[in-house]
Amino acid sequence: MSKKLDNKVALITGAGSGMGRAMCFEFAREGARIIAVDLNLDSVKRVASELGGGDTCLALSGDVSNGKSVADFCGRAVAAAGRVDILVNNAGILDNYAPVTETSEELWDRIINVNLKGMYLTCHALLPAMVERRSGVIINLGSIAGFVAGGGGAAYTSSKHGVIGLTRQLAFDYGKHGIRANAICPGAVETGMTKEILTSDNMAVMESVRSVPAGRHAQPEEIAKLGLYLASDDSSFVHGAAMLIDGGWTVK
Repeated sequence: MSKKLDNKVALITGAGSGMGRAMCFEFAREGARIIAVDLNLDSVKRVASELGGGDTCLALSGDVSNGKSVADFCGRAVAAAGRVDILVNNAGILDNYAPVTETSEELWDRIINVNLKGMYLTCHALLPAMVERRSGVIINLGSIAGFVAGGGGAAYTSSKHGVIGLTRQLAFDYGKHGIRANAICPGAVETGMTKEILTSDNMAVMESVRSVPAGRHAQPEEIAKLGLYLASDDSSFVHGAAMLIDGGWTVK
């Protein structure tokens, strides 16, 4: 029986943990060959090993905020797999809820470079071949912080608003070339990056999480299922969407 991503190649950044790791497993189960990219090479090597090695998953190190690094891992991915059909821009970092007056220029640049510039760099590297084939899917990981304040600090919130803008422009510019670009915008998800926050004694944070209609935070696997939908032909008419998956956080 055919699977939803048979004969597809998916490059996933930030693939060593959390939502990126979960997407590696979800997509592989549906037939995709995975190119798992992370700053921490050991983490994606573990993912590749668990998925069965190079035929199913190739592990690559890479820094999405660095243009030379992005060109290198994208080139290596294409050399190994022949093409990239699905790009998942998942790599991202937090700013510890810092307001503007507590955000240094260095922190601002770091957050924007990883969370937003990194998406531009991977798209810039991989889109030309997608356009030539008239086929491709781009999934950008946004956040509820792309819609509302309070989901992060000044830099993080700005970066995630930018992710939604970039995603919509990608859809506008490249939809006519057979490319679908969409964003996933999660609320509170338990990952290695957020676990300390979600298990802290900070009552304000925990009350905020528990007061959502779902009454809990999400697991990475729940986000990966939405990723699979957007990566597959099930979402063939979905272009430029910023899809909230937040347990109802933003309806408050």
